[in-house]
Amino acid sequence: MQDTKRVVLAYSGGLDTSVILTWLRETYGCEVIAWCADVGQAEELTGLEAKAKTTGAAAYVQVDLREKFVRDFVFPALRANAIYEGEYLLGTSLARPCIIQGMMETVARVKADAIAHGATGKGNDQVRFELGAAHFDPGVRVIAPWREWTLRSRTDCIDYARARGIPISATAEKPYSMDRNLLHISFEGGILEDPWNEPQESMFVLTASPEKAPNEPLYLEIEFERGDPVALDGKRLAPGELLQKLNGIAGSHGVGRSDIVESRYVGMKSRGVYETPGGTVLHKAHRAMESLTLDREQIRIRDSLIPEYATLVYRGFWFSPEREMLQTMIDATQSVVNGTVRMKLYKGAVHVVGRRSPDTLYREDFVTFEKDSVYNQADATGFIRLNALRLRLRAMRDRRQS
Repeated sequence: MQDTKRVVLAYSGGLDTSVILTWLRETYGCEVIAWCADVGQAEELTGLEAKAKTTGAAAYVQVDLREKFVRDFVFPALRANAIYEGEYLLGTSLARPCIIQGMMETVARVKADAIAHGATGKGNDQVRFELGAAHFDPGVRVIAPWREWTLRSRTDCIDYARARGIPISATAEKPYSMDRNLLHISFEGGILEDPWNEPQESMFVLTASPEKAPNEPLYLEIEFERGDPVALDGKRLAPGELLQKLNGIAGSHGVGRSDIVESRYVGMKSRGVYETPGGTVLHKAHRAMESLTLDREQIRIRDSLIPEYATLVYRGFWFSPEREMLQTMIDATQSVVNGTVRMKLYKGAVHVVGRRSPDTLYREDFVTFEKDSVYNQADATGFIRLNALRLRLRAMRDRRQS
């Protein structure tokens, strides 16, 4: 402890990190630098510097990572169509490596002795933070208070904060946590810990309820270049700006809510409620663009790797050689994923209603049900016979044995 003179704390201003800031000073007698990444928390960042310094931080550092987050983390995962256990678009999982990358740059600059985070010993974030930190500094020292202190619950944290006059907004009656970035908002804890309880409508931030969404559908167009969305309704936008604008549009139409029971890396099940309006639209539009431009076997093989890619990201292995290997292979397919997808949003649903591409593999003259001169339907006879051969041989064998 005597060697720990300066600690960089991943700071959000919430209950946990507010308590941790004071606990670090009391326990280690160290200087604490409150470090915060702006990945799209919006108004949640208001007043954080004053709050951190009031709580005892020696300094407050805030870094704007919004464009980097979307460009270098969200979009690569979008190109991979990454989705965990069939539903989760990895909003928190993708933000963590972006955050730790920015944080470790500050750690090196201020020559800190250690880093600290507020992730609990039950969750995934502790793994994501610490695997990422080890990538940038193999000898990094990590302080994880939830694995060290005697506090055992968020109720204990509330009591600790009140006893020391730490300003907090959480209460024992509503202790669920909320994590926000440009891709999503997640909610966990509180009444959500019972998977039978329906989320309260007042909880949602980014999305209108389908019942209160507009009664008229909205049509929009998304343009892709090399697998990345680059324009919305004909207007080119930077990655972060595009996602933020699409969040507002899709959210107002009730698109993007998910209620999931997922398998945490540490072994337990957890229930999370997510709002991912823009990401939901982009995911569906990207797949539609690929359906027009990628070869059948490219799609089949890539789709078989989606669970592997998504699991690596979920478990904190963004900076691993295996994720980088998969990314290289996936990105090699994206050179032809160019064109425009037309989407229809209505009452919480999102539909693909049109797609076009200069690199399309779709040929109307081949697929038409009208008369054509490019496809001899009689060729299908031999094709079917050859594909049926192994099935016929197996059936013949089984009949001999019966």
